[in-house]
Amino acid sequence: MLQAIRNKMHGWPAAVLLGLATFAMSFFGIEGYIMSRADTYVAKVGKHEISQQDFQGRMNELRQQMSAEQGDRFDADAFEKPDMKLKVLDGMIDQQLLLKANEDWGVRVPDQAVRDYIAGIPAFQVNGQFDPNMYRTVLAEQRKTPDMFQDDVRASLATQALPNAVNASTIVTDEEINHYLDLRMQRRDISYAVLPKPQPADASVTDAQIADYYKAHLADYMNPEQVSLQYIEVKGSELKPDAPPSDADLMKRYENEKQRFVLPEQREVSHILVNVPANATPDQQKAALAKAEKIATGLTPDNFAKVAVQDSDDLGSKRQGGDLGWLQKGVTNAVFDSAMFALKKGEISKPVLTPDGYDILWLRDIRSGDAKSFAEVRDQLLAEATSGDKDRKYNEVAGKLSDNTYQNPSSLEPAAQALGLPIKTTALFSRQGGQGVAADPKVIKAAFGNDVLAQGNNSNLIELGNDDAVVVRVAQHVAAAARPLAEVHDAISKTILDQRITAAAKQQADALLARLRKGETLAAVAASDNANVKSVADVVRIQPDVPATLRDQAFLLPHPADGKPQYAAVDMQDGSYALLAVDKVQGADLSKMPSDQRNALRQQMTQAYGAVATEELIKALRAGTEIKIAKDRM
Repeated sequence: MLQAIRNKMHGWPAAVLLGLATFAMSFFGIEGYIMSRADTYVAKVGKHEISQQDFQGRMNELRQQMSAEQGDRFDADAFEKPDMKLKVLDGMIDQQLLLKANEDWGVRVPDQAVRDYIAGIPAFQVNGQFDPNMYRTVLAEQRKTPDMFQDDVRASLATQALPNAVNASTIVTDEEINHYLDLRMQRRDISYAVLPKPQPADASVTDAQIADYYKAHLADYMNPEQVSLQYIEVKGSELKPDAPPSDADLMKRYENEKQRFVLPEQREVSHILVNVPANATPDQQKAALAKAEKIATGLTPDNFAKVAVQDSDDLGSKRQGGDLGWLQKGVTNAVFDSAMFALKKGEISKPVLTPDGYDILWLRDIRSGDAKSFAEVRDQLLAEATSGDKDRKYNEVAGKLSDNTYQNPSSLEPAAQALGLPIKTTALFSRQGGQGVAADPKVIKAAFGNDVLAQGNNSNLIELGNDDAVVVRVAQHVAAAARPLAEVHDAISKTILDQRITAAAKQQADALLARLRKGETLAAVAASDNANVKSVADVVRIQPDVPATLRDQAFLLPHPADGKPQYAAVDMQDGSYALLAVDKVQGADLSKMPSDQRNALRQQMTQAYGAVATEELIKALRAGTEIKIAKDRM
């Protein structure tokens, strides 16, 4: 076939076709014929694309965070729901909008702010102080370099820059605080009488009425669906450990990982910073350099700290005389690092242009790098090796359990025999859970899921916690069934009587309320029904000695008018009713509000108002930015 086509491709038709192909390739580029570009972004914010990798990374971070916070209550399936995915993506879009606004408006995060934030992270501290070795070790475990982590921190701080600026510019006036307090701490004088429950007009309940009620409310009298499970559990704490590593093994590990125990060279440095505005003009840069050179003139180790307090623009260090403490390579930016390591002990540098502005450095001391001996770190290596062996043992057994029960989905016996683990059984339990492993939400979900309950398969490996997992299957299934009428006969009779009493109580309360609204006093109306009146002055919204239902209703009633109380009949939620009167309304007594509580309230209101303003800012940024979302790639 191909040869036939080739034979016919001669003459002017071939020339025309070849000409068209050549024109097309020259106009569009040959790449268009040999490769195609498919969009892979999950969202596009202006020109910035949020990739599937970035989105999945954020989902995994949140999943791990929620799992650590919620423990057994964590529901991994929640992260598979479209609403949750869209919520996470919206957050990433908002962050990108804020980062773009920072870029457009010249807002940046200084290096010192990044250093201060990192130094304050407890995971990097030893005895409450930032430790460079711990910093490197933790980052190594996370497979991150200092530069990578600093970029992450800078991006995180950058997304907070505008919201923090909005909060800082939010003003809450004394009048706004007083208005809030006047509502929150409003006082009301109330009177109320809880009415005795009346007798129902018909106190007899027939078997026919009970039978009719039973049929109409059959769902209320069901024994729930129940299952009993067989399960195999693997616990790391119960696994027999392997033999501890020998000194030779530990020495080999020490030699392989010796770099971990090398203390890097460190330098104790102070600095004076002269800020250069973002997007500075040449004149502004010259002015900043001139100021820095003037400061540098006459600087000595004796007066450096005093000048730093007076003239440095770095608010984080100027109060300490410009002291940045002990630094090593990679903690600051490359320019700062280069200048710092070019100095000799005691020297003061000329002004150096860094991303923050012009820095003047004073190298106060040098601490050379050193390596810890095997003897110093032997116990640490042993603990790490032992812990690692336990983890490997657990992962090995759990992995075999998962594989075996997957390959033999209709029985736990093969896995139990292969691994030497017992098959255990739970008691019957409902969807509300039971005892032991049956109390775990993930186990309950699996037990009543289609794969385990309907299909009769073993479950997947279910993580109950650190180094603890199970595989379950249904041992017994009891379907939901109605309880016999004879079993619930008396309970239904009581329910019918209670409903009649409640209906009679409401009818009685409405009649008494009508008398109050016609002008009779609460005392007279309550006495006619053998009820006692209780009066409480200066009731506030949170007051434990007044029933909650009465208190809530009291603050929903209008203010008394023309000296006449406002009345209501209140359902007490126990079958009885009460008559309520609001006799007087007073504003808050602001003189009793301590100043520290007012300041705390001002701070809370500022944060609340700032959050609303930030939401409006993000809405405005969204309105001015083209945003595309590819839900099929989420």
